[in-house]
Amino acid sequence: MENLTAQFHHKLPPPLWNSNTRFLTSFTSKPNLISTSSLPRSLPLSLDCSAEDPPQSTFLLSDIHHHRFLNSLPRRLSHPGSCPLRLLQEDGDWSKDRFFAVIRFLRHSSRLHEILPVFDAWKKLEPSRINEANYEKIIRFLCAERSMDEAVLALQSMNHDYKLNPSLEIYNSIIHGYADDGKFEEAMFYLNGMKDNGVLPETETYDGLIEGYGKWQMYDEIVSCVKRMEAEGCVRDHVTYNLLVREFARGGLLKRMERMYQSLMSRKMTLEPVTLVSMLEAYAEFGVLEKMEETYDKVLRFGICLDEELVRRLASVYIDNLMFSRLDDLGRGIRRSDLAWCLRGLCHACLVSRKGLDYVVKEMKEARVPWSTTFANIVLLAYSKMGDFKSVELLLSELQRRKGVKLDLVTVGIVFDLSVAGFDGTAVFMRWKKSGFLDKPVEMKTDPLVHAAFGEGQFLRSCNEVMKQTLEESKSWTYQYLLEVVVKNQKTET
Repeated sequence: MENLTAQFHHKLPPPLWNSNTRFLTSFTSKPNLISTSSLPRSLPLSLDCSAEDPPQSTFLLSDIHHHRFLNSLPRRLSHPGSCPLRLLQEDGDWSKDRFFAVIRFLRHSSRLHEILPVFDAWKKLEPSRINEANYEKIIRFLCAERSMDEAVLALQSMNHDYKLNPSLEIYNSIIHGYADDGKFEEAMFYLNGMKDNGVLPETETYDGLIEGYGKWQMYDEIVSCVKRMEAEGCVRDHVTYNLLVREFARGGLLKRMERMYQSLMSRKMTLEPVTLVSMLEAYAEFGVLEKMEETYDKVLRFGICLDEELVRRLASVYIDNLMFSRLDDLGRGIRRSDLAWCLRGLCHACLVSRKGLDYVVKEMKEARVPWSTTFANIVLLAYSKMGDFKSVELLLSELQRRKGVKLDLVTVGIVFDLSVAGFDGTAVFMRWKKSGFLDKPVEMKTDPLVHAAFGEGQFLRSCNEVMKQTLEESKSWTYQYLLEVVVKNQKTET
């Protein structure tokens, strides 16, 4: 076989060989022969009539035909007015793999209403295709897309028309589909119906119901469902316990969440990473600092990557509790991104640590990380807090010219508030006016965590009042306009 493979590799042109052509993994029970006239011109004719190795040649040609069909499928079905029933008629028949390739295309193209007619026509071409496995796959596709009416029609067809008994998997798909849609009356109808047909529900059946109740915030029903499950002899496994912890966490039912977590751990069952993250989200949401930190340490040991939204929530809890040093740890614990540098910069800025801030700036320089608007404003606020006007002036002169930072409303607000506090910002504003920056539409590029840590400042608070009182569209506001309005309002107040 190795010699044969080498022979083919030598004969086939690179484009054909590199199209993932396989020999052994593409075998079908009924290989489709194709004529030499349909082969690529560069393919040697000897491949179609070799006396030494007909089986391998046949498999290769069948594989080529299969790939051609799959490659042409999107084009044929995407054509305006295309009809899969007509394509089936033109092709004469499809193998199982090709049929389900069509079904997947229809599913992902949201043409779900065409699935059952195509299935009906295809299975009638070969009676052996009318079986539980094919119905199970079709119903699973339909339920996954929440096309429940179509799924029920398929169930009725297999049961009434062909006297096929639906499997546990089919019932689970329909019960879970209805539960996810919040249609629990229908879900319970099929739960009871499966018993009448001699199919007993299993733990997985009830897990889908629990997940549905959790999605629709029906937590008392979750408890009732668990009781019914156990009364019918279905034992809670690690999947059920993890699911219960997650659903109670999302509902903010911390006591119930913790009880389920303790039960899970006492039984030495597997704790899923996503469950731990759900607990961390719940503790962060309610600001339960000690348990949040304990859970976060476990998350780190698991090596779980947190999304930035959750990291921001953790940071907000630390800021609310004035635990600024933990921001640096949080920034180091996530992948290096703008948020990571933001957290580390905020830590040292809030602690008024020039040494720590300079070290972060040095690390960014060594890593060749460009400054963001957020980080620039953090450094400006840190210098402002230190009362170091000279460093503020020097940094402002470098931000656009040397560091390529895009300024925003927060930057303008920092300079404005510093001017009120004694900083000579006239040269800065004149420079901005000359460059055309003040005539640009207002933008807010700074991470909200900066406002959480430092507050908005007098200028931004005044801008918010202007925005509330002015009916004019915000897209037409410029920095110059807001500056003039704020100054005018201040003069009126005095």
